[in-house]
Amino acid sequence: MARMEGLLLRQVALVWWFWCLSAASALQFSGRGQFKILQVADMHYANGKTTACRDVLPEQVARCSDLNTTAFLERMIRAEKPDLIVFTGDNIYGSDTADAVKSMDAAFAPAVAAGIPWAAVLGNHDQESTLTREGLMNHIVTMKHTLSLVNPPSTTSAINGKEPHIDGFGNYNLEVLGADGSKLQSKSVLNLYFLDSGDYAPPSIGGYDWIKTSQQAWFQRTSFKLQKNYTSAPEAQSEPAPGLVYFHIPLQEYARFDASNFTGVKLEPAGNGISSSKINSGFFSTMVKAGDVRAVFTGHDHLNDFCGKLSDINLCYAGGFGYHAYGKAGWSRRARVVLVSLEKDKYNATWGGVKSIRTWKRLDDAPLSKIDEQTLWQKVPSGKPGK
Repeated sequence: MARMEGLLLRQVALVWWFWCLSAASALQFSGRGQFKILQVADMHYANGKTTACRDVLPEQVARCSDLNTTAFLERMIRAEKPDLIVFTGDNIYGSDTADAVKSMDAAFAPAVAAGIPWAAVLGNHDQESTLTREGLMNHIVTMKHTLSLVNPPSTTSAINGKEPHIDGFGNYNLEVLGADGSKLQSKSVLNLYFLDSGDYAPPSIGGYDWIKTSQQAWFQRTSFKLQKNYTSAPEAQSEPAPGLVYFHIPLQEYARFDASNFTGVKLEPAGNGISSSKINSGFFSTMVKAGDVRAVFTGHDHLNDFCGKLSDINLCYAGGFGYHAYGKAGWSRRARVVLVSLEKDKYNATWGGVKSIRTWKRLDDAPLSKIDEQTLWQKVPSGKPGK
């Protein structure tokens, strides 16, 4: 019986997988030439109102639960009105819940209720309950309004008569089309990449997992295809459409920043303040060589919320969002917003490609304080890649 249920779940997920492929093209810049992404990192959702909060002020303890996380997400959706919500892992805290499906449904409920497209990747805690990582993604792709995929369609194309293997679950990309009515309305002018950074390394290594060679090969193929497709359009610029990358566990390169060369804070106490894998798989170098990635967004380290630039790629944290996640009493939970804006074409008559990528954070305080506004990337007037 369990085997039949597993097969049925996979069939349902496959149907939704094909639906998501067609739905992904629905992402498009608004008539105002903008596209806004809300990043939610580390909700650590468990059992709703019976789940106690961690690291809050004494006067908050009695009334605080997972429902505070829900309320914060609802406030962010109303305030920012995002075009896409991205959940970057540790969406649920598996070890504290007996029903992974119930917890996930509750965690993502505000996005579903708002009818806003959303995408998710997994962290290192999601699978610690009743579902494997594959089972979690198989459930996520059946939820309303999600654009998540279990894995990319490119892994089903034959290479030497075999399907190429890809590690993990939740590796996929989404394309954001140019503004409706513009010459680029059928071209992706913003490319979003999502990867499964895994959970834990083998005991012989210890620590956290990393992005594998097969995932990087998929990223390289996808980036090359998207760049070729974009620059082949007569209306497009010669440089590639910018790419944004989302996953959970930060890369070792995040440790190269200090207070002198980033915007935000690094408050994690352990080691150098960055909880990356002990293995550097070279994914940062892979992104640099690809040439289209402008920023990377992760979670995992709840007390880090900074952005720093390295080799023209911004490496950014969102900061901890959930109240069942560890934090710091008196230090507000937070979320990151990214706003991508288009430029006018040379006749100033219609929208063209991406002009700028900006970001800021919102705090879960009374006014939803907006902090650390910065420009991550901006196209230079000459048409050369932006800085």
